[in-house]
Amino acid sequence: MATARQDEAAERRPGLAARGRAAIVGLVRAVPIRWRILSIAALNSAVVVVLVAMIWNGAKVLGSAWDDVRQVRESDKILALLESETGRLQNLIHRYINQPSPDLFAEILLLREAVLGTLTNRASTDPMLSGSVAELEHVTERFLNGFGELRGVQATISKTYEDEVLGPAKDMAGLYSIIEGATGHRDALIWPSLGKSREAFTAMLVAANAYYLSLATASAEEARRNTETIEKTIPVMSDLSDNDLQRMALQRLQARTVALREGLAKLFEQLANRTELLRNTIDASQAEAIGAIDDLSVKMRRREQKAQETFDQTLADISRQVLSIAVIFLGIIITAGVLIALSIRLPLQQIMAAMHAITSGDYDRRVQGTDASDEVGAMARAVEVFRENAVAKRKTEDELRSSKEKAEGALLELNTAQQNLIDAERLAALGGLVAGVAHEVNNPIGISLTVATSFSRRAEMFEAELRSDTPLRRSQLEEFVRTSRDAAGQLVGNLHRAGELIQSFKQVAVDRSHAERRQFSLSEATDQIIASLRPVLKRAPITLSVDVPEGLVIDGYPGSYGQILTNLFLNAANHGFADGRAGAISISARPRGHDDVEIIFADNGAGMTPDVQRQAFDPFFTTRRNEGGTGLGLHIVYNLVTQQLGGRMMLDSRLGQGTTFRIIMPRTAKGGPATTDQASDGTPQWPNRTMSST
Repeated sequence: MATARQDEAAERRPGLAARGRAAIVGLVRAVPIRWRILSIAALNSAVVVVLVAMIWNGAKVLGSAWDDVRQVRESDKILALLESETGRLQNLIHRYINQPSPDLFAEILLLREAVLGTLTNRASTDPMLSGSVAELEHVTERFLNGFGELRGVQATISKTYEDEVLGPAKDMAGLYSIIEGATGHRDALIWPSLGKSREAFTAMLVAANAYYLSLATASAEEARRNTETIEKTIPVMSDLSDNDLQRMALQRLQARTVALREGLAKLFEQLANRTELLRNTIDASQAEAIGAIDDLSVKMRRREQKAQETFDQTLADISRQVLSIAVIFLGIIITAGVLIALSIRLPLQQIMAAMHAITSGDYDRRVQGTDASDEVGAMARAVEVFRENAVAKRKTEDELRSSKEKAEGALLELNTAQQNLIDAERLAALGGLVAGVAHEVNNPIGISLTVATSFSRRAEMFEAELRSDTPLRRSQLEEFVRTSRDAAGQLVGNLHRAGELIQSFKQVAVDRSHAERRQFSLSEATDQIIASLRPVLKRAPITLSVDVPEGLVIDGYPGSYGQILTNLFLNAANHGFADGRAGAISISARPRGHDDVEIIFADNGAGMTPDVQRQAFDPFFTTRRNEGGTGLGLHIVYNLVTQQLGGRMMLDSRLGQGTTFRIIMPRTAKGGPATTDQASDGTPQWPNRTMSST
């Protein structure tokens, strides 16, 4: 029986726990959500305040320790700068001693001022270095003053080298040349000794220069040895000389050799003194300065280590305190967060289930919890409104879909009507060409028919004269021949003219009707198109000038090119020179780089206003609609240039001053025959505003 009671008590415990949790959640949910969230924020704020107070107290200690560390590092930077500048100054002095130059001297002076400036401006104001600045300045001054003394020695060495080494050497070289010139031939007895002496002289110069530049001891010894050789060979050459000029030159050579030997000895001594001065003054002072800097660096390291230990200890204490406070408050925040989460989780799960149903298309499922009074209940009511709006939206979409299908049908009919109008415009232009060419061809053919009829009657008369009994006179035969030749000439000329017109029109008509891509000469195609437009020129006082050079070959669509020129020409004749106004039209072309051609079509007609220019390429825009204009001429031109030929078109016009069309198209067309007026999907291609108008 006791066991049964225990089992019953164990079964009741989960139920009691659930009811207790529900009661606690009910109490929490009685508080508005905003106050629940604010309570968590208040706990977080309390944690922040406590932590800030602790960190503030520790920050003072950390700040003091960090200031010491930072000051030590700043002092280290100054010491490193001084060490770097003095080392660089030492290297520059060594370079200057080996190869003196004004640039190196100027750089040494600038670096000297930089070292002194670092000592006086930065080191003297540094709290950790100010006590040692006097010692550093003393060592640095010795180092810098040594350079002045060393520079004086270097000037003396340079003067000795120039005056007492190079001077005698130049004289000796001239004396050797005199002796060699006075010898006469290489079989002379003096010649071997002279060659040996001159070789020793050359070797001596090389060794002296090497020692002057590198201070190599072997070079100095070699220079002395070669000088002795020269002195030994001079008496031998004196004994072997055979003329007074040789003997006089050898005496002078003996004196200059002695001067050279003394000059070399003096130079070697001065160079040794310079080396000693460089070692004892420059290098020793620099080493002393580096030693002083190293001693200061050791002191800085000790102070930095002490400050770092203080910094680390303070940081560890703050970390332990912050961790303790954080653990306590974290337990409180987690407990409060769990209770608040339990008061929000179930209502939100219900709302999420309703949202999933709406997104999956189940608009008939109503949202639960809309009668709750807290913020979650307000969210549930908002989701319910969203569901009702989604139902209304679905109904509206169905209605819009039906309307769209009707509009697409109407748009298709509109596109078909537009294409018919564009085709009609093209056929109208071609029809105008047919009428004009027919009128042009009628004149030479009519003349040919008249001449042929007259010639036929004359031939019948001549035949009758031949058959008559009257003898045929020579004058009659000559007149018949002359008449025949004139008639034949007129027939050939007029029929040739008619053939040219028919051939030009035939080529233009074929290009227009087939839109085939081929290579064609721009000059030849322009002439053919102009020939088909001559009838229009005869009806109006318009002069035409064409400047298209030979050799411009285009890989493209000659029909499209003809359509472009025709439409531009007719547009100028109808709008620029309306009411019989006289004027001029010019067509010119020129290469533009290796890949493009620029075509300029210009007239001096009526011009356009800015408003007309902005709409010139728009479809169905015309200023003469009452006179039968369709507004498609320039629109077709623009589409042919930009889409089929892959080029660009620009318009420049001023009212009363004419209009200029600039067309830049590639020599190899980039478009296809189906892109003249509309895209492959059937939508109209309206022109972009690429023209420049003023």
